[in-house]
Amino acid sequence: MLKQNFYIFSRIITDITMDKASRNNLFTAFALLCLICSCSKKDDSSAGDSKGENYSQQAPGKSAHDLLTADRFTTLNIEVLYMKGYAPDGAAIEQWKEFLSSLVHKPGGIRITQTQLPASGKEELSLNDIISIEKKYRKSYTHDNELDVSLIYTDGGYTDPDVLGIAYRNTSICLFGKTIATHSGNVGQVSRTKLMATVLEHESGHLLGLVNTGSDMQADHEDREHIHHCNNQNCLMYYAAETTDILGVIISGNIPPLDDNCRNDLKANGGQ
Repeated sequence: MLKQNFYIFSRIITDITMDKASRNNLFTAFALLCLICSCSKKDDSSAGDSKGENYSQQAPGKSAHDLLTADRFTTLNIEVLYMKGYAPDGAAIEQWKEFLSSLVHKPGGIRITQTQLPASGKEELSLNDIISIEKKYRKSYTHDNELDVSLIYTDGGYTDPDVLGIAYRNTSICLFGKTIATHSGNVGQVSRTKLMATVLEHESGHLLGLVNTGSDMQADHEDREHIHHCNNQNCLMYYAAETTDILGVIISGNIPPLDDNCRNDLKANGGQ
């Protein structure tokens, strides 16, 4: 477009009665203006893609290296948006923070803030519902040397009633508070802290590029029946950790750890 405009402009001023030196000066000024505009447009686009709201519109795992390393972002901010009556378990949040601290390089630290949202008024929430909630209420986006992650904790379940949480964008996680509450905290059930921490850690693994979504596999360990999950049923990234299938595993046991294959993937991508 700039090249075309320059050609038209040159044709116009060539037809104007002026001496050769004046025309040359005008050509030079316009060429400089085109160069400045071109560079400015390019820089603006780059900034929009690397930070701010646009940066947070990518698929899970696309920011794995940014999350794991301090190459671009030295601080991790987590904005927890929870719905009225469903404040997340404090011990689970602290455990999640410790889990992340053991994997990522963030010398500026990990900061977590919490904000209460109005009730959704829905028993069931779709992915589009969740995206709309994030768009309306999320305030914290990646900026300067700080990478920002959003966690939504809902008062409703997902369209799949067995799902406890999802990682749906590169810096976005949602946990279904009502479903977690239904299956934890009562007599004969797993503790609320343990269930919530399990799901938080699992979904964080997806943001960190597991499995095969941004942190390249050092050995093939992807579950072909449940893509982007580990094929080791004793690993945190086994598919069951984000569904009610995990309940029988952790009711009398500990939260599954990341296995060696998953840890090797993260280390190869710059993690601890």
